[in-house]
Amino acid sequence: MIKFETVTMILAGGQGSRLGVLTKTKAKPAVQFGGKYKIIDFAISNCINSNLECLGILTQYKPHVLNSHIGVGHPWDLDRNRGGVTILPPYMEEHSGRWYLGTADAITQNLDFIGMYSPEYVLILSGDHIYKMDYLKMIEFHRQKKADATISVYQVPIEQASSFGVMNTWEDYSIYEFEEKPKNPKSDLISMGIYIFNWKKLKQYLLEDAADIESAHDFGKNVIPKMLRDSCKLYAYPFEGYWKDVGTVEAYWESNMDLLERDNQLKISDSGWKIYSRIEPAHPTHFVSQSNVKNSIVGDGSLIYGTVVNSIISPGVVIEEGAEIRNSIIMPNCHIQKEAKIDKAILDYRVKVGSNVRIGAGENIVNQKSPHIYYSGITVAGTRAHIPSGTVVGKNVMIDAGISYKDYSSTEIKSGESVLQGGEI
Repeated sequence: MIKFETVTMILAGGQGSRLGVLTKTKAKPAVQFGGKYKIIDFAISNCINSNLECLGILTQYKPHVLNSHIGVGHPWDLDRNRGGVTILPPYMEEHSGRWYLGTADAITQNLDFIGMYSPEYVLILSGDHIYKMDYLKMIEFHRQKKADATISVYQVPIEQASSFGVMNTWEDYSIYEFEEKPKNPKSDLISMGIYIFNWKKLKQYLLEDAADIESAHDFGKNVIPKMLRDSCKLYAYPFEGYWKDVGTVEAYWESNMDLLERDNQLKISDSGWKIYSRIEPAHPTHFVSQSNVKNSIVGDGSLIYGTVVNSIISPGVVIEEGAEIRNSIIMPNCHIQKEAKIDKAILDYRVKVGSNVRIGAGENIVNQKSPHIYYSGITVAGTRAHIPSGTVVGKNVMIDAGISYKDYSSTEIKSGESVLQGGEI
């Protein structure tokens, strides 16, 4: 087996429950982003652009869409005999089998995979963040500091830091304390969930953690604090640039909308640091003379007869005459019929919106069943949901995946309500 200096492990098994119905049929890293990408494309593309060519992708929750998307890694030039990309689901051992218990346990279950390549370093990434980063610069920082582990950090307003894991550092960026979502943070440097470990040190601490029955087997909660208590050399690597954890409906919508800003930092179409994805062949996009498209991204193979303003339109979408889409994200193969009006909504794959439908009407009332998910005025419809003609849908409404016309008990869905199977609202 060929030796690689760095083996990259991408954690992509999370359910992403705070994305609500968008992750009902797929893992969070498999959610569509920016019209033609999936969230995981950013981490994988960063690896390729950083010349890191040995990747393990750890899957778990509803992995079928993700597995199909990654395949053998051809879109990223990772379909190779040496290194490349390997899908690593939880597996059965000789006498037992179980799900990954935490981020650290996921890596522990795959120590044999890493060991095959005898690396100097192990780079561990989250597969559900939006950013562009040259990991080689971080590895060089780690090498120069002679660190045991290096954690990439991002500066946020201090009032937001309590929502993240916070790294407290000295002036040379050496870490003296890690706090998980502290009420009164001492620092504005948050962990990005990007770690570089020396392989031998990582293996030692993961095996110790696996033997600890009291551990949650998590890097942030257990492994990193243990290394600090043992006086290991841990450093924070400051990252500057666009970075977004799209773990909530609000953050996901905002990050998509950021692409439409004239001075957006992400620069998703920058050929100097390309984001690669599995792009299916499509017909040319067709705009009729009466269509009106402003400040929007429109994917290949769409048919635009109506108005699109400040929105992300994925491939294969049909928007009929008189329909208006504003401040919304429309995923592949949705069909918006005549005179429908949609404002601040997310429609997942193959949603069908009938004629004269209004989405985003009324007051901003949080969702009654899931107030922690749908609270920012965004209405979300799951995969293959149908919305009958003439229906008025309020804000913060959740329309379940696979909903058909017969599941509606009313043509008015008020703000904060949900449409579920069997007509329950």
